[in-house]
Amino acid sequence: MLGLLLLFGAVAGMAGAWWAYDRIGRTPGELMDYAQRRLYGHNKLEAVALPVMDLLRDWLDAPSIAERSRIPFTIPPAPEGTPVASSAATSLPMAKVWRVGPRESLPTIADAARLAQSGDIVEVQAGTYRGDVAVWHQKTLTIRSVGGRARLIADGRSAEGKAIWVIRSGDFDISGFDFIGARVDDRNGAGIRFEGGRLRVAHCLFWGNENGILTIGDEMSSELEVVSSEFGYNGADDGRSHNIYVGQIGKFSISGSYLHHADTGHLLKSRAAVNEVAYNRLTDEEGGRASYEMDFPNGGEVRVVGNVVQQGRRTENSVMVSYGAEGLKHQHNTLQFASNTVVNDHPHGGTFVRVAAGTQSVVLANNLLVGRGGLQIPVAHTAINNPRVDWSVFVQPARYDYRLNDRSASLPYQAALADVAVPSNQYVHPLQVLRLSGPPMVAGALQPESLLTRP
Repeated sequence: MLGLLLLFGAVAGMAGAWWAYDRIGRTPGELMDYAQRRLYGHNKLEAVALPVMDLLRDWLDAPSIAERSRIPFTIPPAPEGTPVASSAATSLPMAKVWRVGPRESLPTIADAARLAQSGDIVEVQAGTYRGDVAVWHQKTLTIRSVGGRARLIADGRSAEGKAIWVIRSGDFDISGFDFIGARVDDRNGAGIRFEGGRLRVAHCLFWGNENGILTIGDEMSSELEVVSSEFGYNGADDGRSHNIYVGQIGKFSISGSYLHHADTGHLLKSRAAVNEVAYNRLTDEEGGRASYEMDFPNGGEVRVVGNVVQQGRRTENSVMVSYGAEGLKHQHNTLQFASNTVVNDHPHGGTFVRVAAGTQSVVLANNLLVGRGGLQIPVAHTAINNPRVDWSVFVQPARYDYRLNDRSASLPYQAALADVAVPSNQYVHPLQVLRLSGPPMVAGALQPESLLTRP
């Protein structure tokens, strides 16, 4: 009888532990990291518990923080990038065009930054510019590459010890540049450091910097727009630097962009009051070790629509999308998460979306949720048609091709509330946004090929 009671107690204990684990939204590796931190300084407990944890880590393939930090984060050579689209910008009658290049009157970008006046246009000939860093102080300026992409390699240099380019309180349009290798003494170097105003970045690459784009300041009048740009292998292995880090500005939007392989930090972090994340690919992939895929630590008005989001097996944090984790600091705190394909490749689960208490409104509609994991939303919310599916519904998930195959007709789109975003476009890799020819047919970010309007 005693043996049966002990067996029953053990089974009940394991069932209770599994029930708690399944709802806490953390992986076994994260739970052991927490337990290990709590054990520090308790020598007798450490002597008993740590060997057991080591066995569990080996069994579960869940290395500790120290072990993960010893795994090399390899930054491959930067890709050549997609061709630069023809610029729609035109020269105003009074605008002066400054041309930069080996055969032009200005040999360096720094010269153009010093000489250009507000309202001018700077055209940089395609090529590689090493250590050619700059501070841009104009009130209005267009900076674009011509003849192909202009590649800016930091080569150990930085403007003001901050970034390859510092953009200071103006209205700037930048297109066609690669920002590579910005690293500074305080480990906060950026491809572009945006210090206020309005900045639009299009068709750019940010690769191997400590931050891709970093915004500084808390001006609610500031706006950042990112279009069809790639961010990869940015981060300083400290969890405080990210592919994109947007400070407390008024508005942030990103579309048609590809964010991947962050080094310990997030693929995207924004403290902006208003955020529009639409038609992008945020996939950490094999070799990546990002923390969150998206982080909105102070809440705000957030619309996340039509994105492909994937978490890798070596993630630094099993939460994929986090909202309000550092406190809700804006007047309006709402999250609309619609028509996204969200794939968790971590074998031990995690959390697809975590929302802070006090959020005013949360709507989840027509998302595809793939893999183990749950939702942590401790407030009243609306959830409409968010099917849990397996990788088998996709064309080639091992290559991050999350288009639905012919067997997936049973995942229809469902009309939601009137104010819920209905996707009108779709991300197409690499770095394209194509318009849909009609209303969406299936849940998730990727519609049938027949709906895409190709040029």
